[in-house]
Amino acid sequence: MRLLIALGGNALLKRGEPLSAQNQRQNIKTAVEQISKVTEGNELVIAHGNGPQVGLLALQGAAYTEVDTYPLDVLGAETEGMIGYIIEQELGNVLPRDSSIATLLTQVEVDRKDPAFNNPTKPIGPVYSKKEAEKLSAQKGWVVKADGQYFRRVVASPKPKKIFELKPIQWLLEKGAIVICAGGGGIPTAFDEDGCLQGVEAVIDKDLCASLLARSLECELLVIATDVAYVYTDFGTDKQRSILQAHPDALSEFDLPAGSMGPKVAAACEFARATGNTAIIGSLTNIGQTLEGGGGTRVSMEYEGLTYAAVSPKNTE
Repeated sequence: MRLLIALGGNALLKRGEPLSAQNQRQNIKTAVEQISKVTEGNELVIAHGNGPQVGLLALQGAAYTEVDTYPLDVLGAETEGMIGYIIEQELGNVLPRDSSIATLLTQVEVDRKDPAFNNPTKPIGPVYSKKEAEKLSAQKGWVVKADGQYFRRVVASPKPKKIFELKPIQWLLEKGAIVICAGGGGIPTAFDEDGCLQGVEAVIDKDLCASLLARSLECELLVIATDVAYVYTDFGTDKQRSILQAHPDALSEFDLPAGSMGPKVAAACEFARATGNTAIIGSLTNIGQTLEGGGGTRVSMEYEGLTYAAVSPKNTE
């Protein structure tokens, strides 16, 4: 079947972990070991997040004061190349040598009038304590918001409208290649008054873009891999419960954080409603098991309401 696996930025770089190249490569090794289990006989597309990475590049760029800091669309393109390169290389190291793997820079259209520009919600960069975040906000003019027990810089995250490189992605899939694309939600772009395509200062949500891409490619399955095993109710409390199966309407009733689980649930529900196919939200470390029915929250129009696990211990990740 044709499936799309969307790897979360925090799954590729764990919360609170130093943003080193070695840490990212090690986490990607863990990811591709799981992904390699589902490549045979399938047409596979891999998307990925870039929140920690694009934020790091922004910080590094700000340290060099001879020129203005590069805009977020350019940093997004850089992270697509960087992360795609590591995924491509590490996946190639575990698959047969004659496997075809391609990383494709992907431009995604957004609306310059999207209300998201008035309410930044997309976390980028490392996590900070509340004191550190408030200091950086005052110094740099950042908008910062809570991300679990930490705080992070947030930027505008407009909705994706169109993926410009859709045809080349289809061509590569038809030739048997594994395609890595739409990294970090793709490169945010919009047409100006003269009809020219230009970069936009934003970061598109990876999960919403992955859903759009999966629908556009007529994928049979969308897998959103993150750093938790399920979608939970009362997350992080003693009342926490794991959701095993969900109808999109029932799952959409929950008010989930805009910077983390909210877009994942929205993307999964959007895909399930539009295609009639199944979306799964689950742990990066159990992708193979998840695809075999052994984990993750499954979202489908075929389910009624919500089905919970019998016991759901408090998450400690």
